[in-house]
Amino acid sequence: MSDAAVIIVAAGKSSRFNDKNYKKPFVSIRSRALWLHSVDRFLSREDVKQVIVVIADEDQTEFHQRFGGETAVLGLDVVVGGDTRADSVLNGLRAVRHELEYVAVHDAARPCIAETWLDELFVKARQTGAAILATPVVSTVKRVSSGQVVETVPRDGLWESQTPQMFQKHKLLQAYEEVDDYTLATDESQLMEWTGQQVSIVEASALNRKVTTQADLQFVEMALDLLPKPKLDGPARPFEDGDIWR
Repeated sequence: MSDAAVIIVAAGKSSRFNDKNYKKPFVSIRSRALWLHSVDRFLSREDVKQVIVVIADEDQTEFHQRFGGETAVLGLDVVVGGDTRADSVLNGLRAVRHELEYVAVHDAARPCIAETWLDELFVKARQTGAAILATPVVSTVKRVSSGQVVETVPRDGLWESQTPQMFQKHKLLQAYEEVDDYTLATDESQLMEWTGQQVSIVEASALNRKVTTQADLQFVEMALDLLPKPKLDGPARPFEDGDIWR
C-alpha cells in the first residue's frame, strides 16, 4: 500500500463568507474549527503519513496563537500559501516528503467527508494515478449573460467537482511544470486535464458541500449527522479526543 500526504488548503480570502471576525476555515462548528473537522477525516488513516495545512501569510500570527498547540500535538506541517489557490497547493506540494508517492488535496472548508468515500478515492487514485470526488449535476443548467438566459445546457455527462482530489505526486508536479499559466486552474484536476492526463471520478454526495456563505454552516451542522457510518473492518477508525497522530 503506497503512502500518501494530504494538503489541506486554508489560504483563501473568504470574501463571500462575510464574517468580520473569522475566515471560514477558522469558524467553529460543534466547538471545533472547520479546518480541524476536515483534518480529522485523514488523521487516523494508516495510509496517510503526512498532513500539510496551507494558510495565508496574513493569518500566520492568529493561526499559531489559536491552533499552535493542536498542530504540534497532531503532528501537522503548516506552510504559507500564495496569491492563488494553485500557488497555495504548489507550496504544499513542495513540502510533501520525498518518499510519499501520492498526494490528496482537500478544501479546509469542506468538513463533511465520509470514510467510505475516502476509501474509494484512495483505491481509484492508486489504480489510475488521478481521481476526484464528484457528484452528477441533477438540476437544469442555464447559461446566463447580463441577467438573461442565453441557453439551456444539456446536463448529460456533467459532474460537480469536489475535494479531496488525489494524484500521483509526480504527475501533479509535472502538470504544474507543463501548463503555461497554472494560476488559471480552479482545481488540480483541471491542471491534469490541460496536460492530457486522465482523471477518474468517484461518486460522493451533496453532503460534501464546501462552506462558502454563512448559510452553509447550518447545512454542515446537519450534514455531519447524516454521513455514512465508518466500516467496522475498514482501514481507519474515527479520530477521538486525546489521540496523538503518528
